[in-house]
Amino acid sequence: MRSRAARDQQRLDSGAVTSPKDLAGLQHEITSLAKRQGDLEDVVLEVMERRESAQERVAELTERVSSVQSRTDDAAARRDAAFQEIDGEAASVTKEREVVAAAVPADLLKLYDKLRQQQGGIGAAKLYQRTCQGCRQELAITELNEVRSAAPDTVVRCENCRRILVRTAESGL
Repeated sequence: MRSRAARDQQRLDSGAVTSPKDLAGLQHEITSLAKRQGDLEDVVLEVMERRESAQERVAELTERVSSVQSRTDDAAARRDAAFQEIDGEAASVTKEREVVAAAVPADLLKLYDKLRQQQGGIGAAKLYQRTCQGCRQELAITELNEVRSAAPDTVVRCENCRRILVRTAESGL
């Protein structure tokens, strides 16, 4: 547009166009081109402003993504460390269980494992203040008398949940 307007202006200034009608048309075309050029420049400025705003938004979002990624990486590292700690504890507890299980009579261990499988992982429960901690039921007086009279090395079981009862000083006997 600029080159066309410059060419038309040069034609007008050179005096090559002598017809008044052609001169008026040429002047009108130069004016129209200048108006169109102004409109296009306004559009270009608006696009540039929108582009600048979009670039600022991209920079802001990139920074936020980086921050979130950093927090995600930190959380993953903590999770991995926790898994390692849990795996270590599980291995330690498994070894301890093997040592303790070796000292328990085979028939008692078999009963315990069977109960554990039936009872969702818990085969023995503490008797605390006359209450089985496996099923949270208080033992009836007759059951309590049976437990009291049983020898210390006798295996006693809860009548409600059938778990092995572990007697302690807090049993309430």
